[in-house]
Amino acid sequence: MTRKYFGTDGIRGTVGTAPITPDFMLKLGWAAGKVLGGDAGGKVLIGKDTRISGYMFESALEAGLSAAGVDTLLLGPLPTPAVSYLTRTFSAQAGIVISASHNPFADNGIKFFGPDGRKLSDHLESEIERLIDQPLVCVHPAGLGRAKRINDAAGRYVEFCKSTFGGDTSLKGLRIVVDCAHGAAYQVGPAVFRELGAEVITIGNEPDGLNINKDVGSTYPAALQAAVKARGADLGVALDGDADRVVMVDHEGRLVDGDQLLFVIADHLTAQGRFEGGVVGTLMTNLGLEQAFAARGIPFARANVGDRYVVAEMVKRGWMLGGETSGHVVCGHATGTGDGLVTALQVVAAVRGSGKTLAALSRGYESCPQVLVNVRIAEKVNLAEQASIQAAVVSAESAMGGDGRVLLRASGTEPLIRVMVEAQSQTVADTHAHTIADVVRASLSD
Repeated sequence: MTRKYFGTDGIRGTVGTAPITPDFMLKLGWAAGKVLGGDAGGKVLIGKDTRISGYMFESALEAGLSAAGVDTLLLGPLPTPAVSYLTRTFSAQAGIVISASHNPFADNGIKFFGPDGRKLSDHLESEIERLIDQPLVCVHPAGLGRAKRINDAAGRYVEFCKSTFGGDTSLKGLRIVVDCAHGAAYQVGPAVFRELGAEVITIGNEPDGLNINKDVGSTYPAALQAAVKARGADLGVALDGDADRVVMVDHEGRLVDGDQLLFVIADHLTAQGRFEGGVVGTLMTNLGLEQAFAARGIPFARANVGDRYVVAEMVKRGWMLGGETSGHVVCGHATGTGDGLVTALQVVAAVRGSGKTLAALSRGYESCPQVLVNVRIAEKVNLAEQASIQAAVVSAESAMGGDGRVLLRASGTEPLIRVMVEAQSQTVADTHAHTIADVVRASLSD
């Protein structure tokens, strides 16, 4: 079903440009309240990252929810997975996150969680969209929703994260650099590792409303790589703006991406006899990871890009681990959604439990060279109907035979076409990716 507002991960765009406007957020809050709160009202949590526009949209959503007769619990700046967790523990009807994740501060967006702490189904998102286009009808004044702040929300989430580390293991003697991306985890991120006994060095933990993700965080790991090497740290953790994704850096300053994190966690749990089922990746997951799991007898399946599709596939198969190359990793044995801090703790547990460095653990498989080229476009298109683009894909696949693959997809959060090519050599992958990207650019670019 084609949807008007919702993309792969909620609603996202540039602040001040429809639909990321105060009036739309008011209507969205009302529509969400009607769909998710039910006729008997209920309560909805709202968390946000550190963008300056978050205050404006928080107020608008609160007003819309109140008009629908739904109470609002305001959490303040907290990671997206914290809102998921607290939605469950407060027995709320829904949780709302105001964040554009890894995007720059000028963007913002909305993500929803249901009472189970998981992303909404396509059906519920479509129901919200249907009501957005209807007239807003306010409940009787006696039935208006109330709002209050939850002052201990951060502390509750820190304790939850620590509980997923397990056992009596301490991080004492471990030096960790934590990059908070000037985002939602700027307080809770360092606290989790520090309270477990690690020596924590923080970067990207001075948000000013305008610097979220700017030259720091999981999408700009160079700052973390430099800090780890300069401070002689054992490893580094880089979160994104809303802390639902993570990449890590080993003591050599080498980047460890989401695919490698999946491998380290699965391999460690298997060695402990605690791994059940298989691993869910996405269409973007490196072929080398799939081959490594096959060699170890670990089942592997691919889902569409987007952590909610990964979770849906995990639930369908009854599997306990899944994630994306970007660092959205879902550790089903610990939590029900992508959580950067929980994922990092599972990796650190593998480091502690094995007595090996992160560098040694993450070199357990060889990645196939993968090239990703993003092409900005003017408007959404159906790629299957673009003959010249499809011809370029067929030509590349034919040239590589069975030793590579091509994937084209439209981004769900930005006006981009992502061109990905995997091959047995970097040169081959690079050549085909840029050739196809040139055809896409010539056909669709603005």
